[in-house]
Amino acid sequence: MTVQSKFERLATDNAPGQEVRLSASKGSWMIGQPLPGRPVDFSHGDVDAHEPTPGAFETFAAGVEAGGAQAYTEYRGAAAIREPLAERLAAFTGAPVDASEELIVTPGTQGALFLAVAATVAAGDKVAIVQPDYFANRKLVEFFEGEMLPVQMNYSNTEHGAGLDLDQLEDAFRSGAKVFLFSNPNNPCGVVYSPREIAGIADLSAQYGATVIVDQLYSRLLYEGSVYTHLRAQPAMQADNVVTIMGPSKTESLSGYRLGVAFGAPSVIERMEKLQAIVSLRAAGYSQAVLKTWFKEPDVWMRDRIAAHQAIRDDLVALFRGIEDCTVRLPGAGSYLFPRLPDLSISPADFVRALREQAGVTVTPGTEFSPHTARSVRLNFSQDHAASVAAVERIAALVERYRA
Repeated sequence: MTVQSKFERLATDNAPGQEVRLSASKGSWMIGQPLPGRPVDFSHGDVDAHEPTPGAFETFAAGVEAGGAQAYTEYRGAAAIREPLAERLAAFTGAPVDASEELIVTPGTQGALFLAVAATVAAGDKVAIVQPDYFANRKLVEFFEGEMLPVQMNYSNTEHGAGLDLDQLEDAFRSGAKVFLFSNPNNPCGVVYSPREIAGIADLSAQYGATVIVDQLYSRLLYEGSVYTHLRAQPAMQADNVVTIMGPSKTESLSGYRLGVAFGAPSVIERMEKLQAIVSLRAAGYSQAVLKTWFKEPDVWMRDRIAAHQAIRDDLVALFRGIEDCTVRLPGAGSYLFPRLPDLSISPADFVRALREQAGVTVTPGTEFSPHTARSVRLNFSQDHAASVAAVERIAALVERYRA
């Protein structure tokens, strides 16, 4: 693979917010007819619609006031921040976290994902990935010239769990996969893996000696009736073969601070730190202070945040289910919907473009997450409630206009 082809595969056209920014910079945002309503960008959450956690900015400002002591931390993050954070993460996930050996602070969870894949995948290595799943998983494996072994997630054919095909996962391990990469809750579907599925992943990875990287970014935004099982706390899970990625950017609306964490296998965390020291030196020094507020929010704040997102979720699911031949699974966590649209008279790519240009609605095409989900689109519904409802109503109208 040439250097040029490696970067061509990264293709950022459908990265969160990218289409809107590109259109705005080119002066072509909505050519022709006036928009029928307020533009809504479902490719990422709206941090203006849902306020950040209380005290986040004040804590950031205190980090700035601390000057160099906060600006130039250890490469894996300030020890004074990692130590209390390790205790909170251990309490949340149900397994101990060693602040000095098993935890690194990164420039966002995206930074953590890059470092984790780079620390575990070399050219020619076989990597099991779920389909559909977060688009960066595939792109990073390709970039590091790993060989992907897809594992299907039949999320629409089950009411409980994610619908992961554990037989396919074992086949991947038998075929030589040394790394398994997945998100829980799943991005783009918002489904939560069942205790049986998580136990199966733990058993198989232990049996075949595989490293598991699990992205748990939305594991705090859990809706009524959902049960979350942490992989790292499973009896079969070994401390040296799992890395968990989390961060406060989504549920807590702290995206702009670019904060993430990875914790788990000490050997992997050490390699991640060595690479971070070259790539970015550290997570932004002043921003690291904001992690002092993470998991310290008032109980009522978190309850209200979950309730607000659940109300948006329910309204949007009802609208999509009102479209003939459209199917959508009710997300158990997170802020993603992944509806499968009816047959249309134009291609999925053209419909995504029509939504943006004719309805002022930006969505992420399903092909970003799996080649099998071209008829689906992903929406991040962490938006203004009324605006998101109006936007999905416009999606429904455009479906009827282009229905096959």
